[in-house]
Amino acid sequence: MVHQGRTLLHWHAKIQQWMPPGGHLDPNEDPVAGALREVREETGLNVELFSPTTAYDFAQPAQLLPPVTILVEDVEDEDGPHHHIDFIYFARPKEGEALRPVPETKSWTWVDAGQIERGESLSHAGGSAPVPEDVAVLALAAIRIEQNPRSQQRR
Repeated sequence: MVHQGRTLLHWHAKIQQWMPPGGHLDPNEDPVAGALREVREETGLNVELFSPTTAYDFAQPAQLLPPVTILVEDVEDEDGPHHHIDFIYFARPKEGEALRPVPETKSWTWVDAGQIERGESLSHAGGSAPVPEDVAVLALAAIRIEQNPRSQQRR
């Protein structure tokens, strides 16, 4: 999620890295609804998704905003080794939505493009760590696109 040239990240204690809001889809939930729900649950903010991709020009069937990219993550956890398929969306607070403070207990922080570009380590409850490369690249892309409203589609 981005706002005024900054992106919102949190320290994910289980994975031990800085990440944007996100999570798993509920049964029968499409990726767009899941992205909106996860951001609202984790931050309390109502957001809109935006993308540099445009929808095709037809009325039916309905189209979902496509993800900006899809990542395949190798994961090993209590379920054993497997892949997580991550639909990456860019989001920003809806117009008129007050930027309420995010939960302090989850180590949330707003990070500006300069901090990311310099590779700064960000402080969290257990120390500090830099933003992972994939998160940094995508955060900078979202910030740049957010600052150029003519190149976006919203949902």
